[in-house]
Amino acid sequence: ERLLSEYDLPAGEVRSKPDCFFVAVQEGERVGVGGLEGYGTAGLLRSLAVEQSRRGEGFGTAICDRLEKEARADGIEQLWLLTTTAAAFFRARGYEDGDRSEAPEEIQNTTEFSDHCPDTATCLRTSL
Repeated sequence: ERLLSEYDLPAGEVRSKPDCFFVAVQEGERVGVGGLEGYGTAGLLRSLAVEQSRRGEGFGTAICDRLEKEARADGIEQLWLLTTTAAAFFRARGYEDGDRSEAPEEIQNTTEFSDHCPDTATCLRTSL
């Protein structure tokens, strides 16, 4: 929760939805976190954060790889996300600009889409 709060990411659901959050650990030290919520064939990639001191070491990529692998295993065919700071990172991974109104209704109804992220957040999506 601390890491998410440091980067102004919603942390309130970490305890209520613990199964959808993954923590990256190296040598006993938490270096990053990311979340995945599945809604049928659509998924929400959320709350990806890497410790400032560990950025540039590939942890963000590793977390995304793990979340995308988990999504595929769960039958998710398309991932959606909102970001205010990491659009370039996700575009480099093949994510494309989307529109919030194009997201499946279940994604639009998440607290991430409806409450937590500002209207100015970039909406991105990718097919798996």
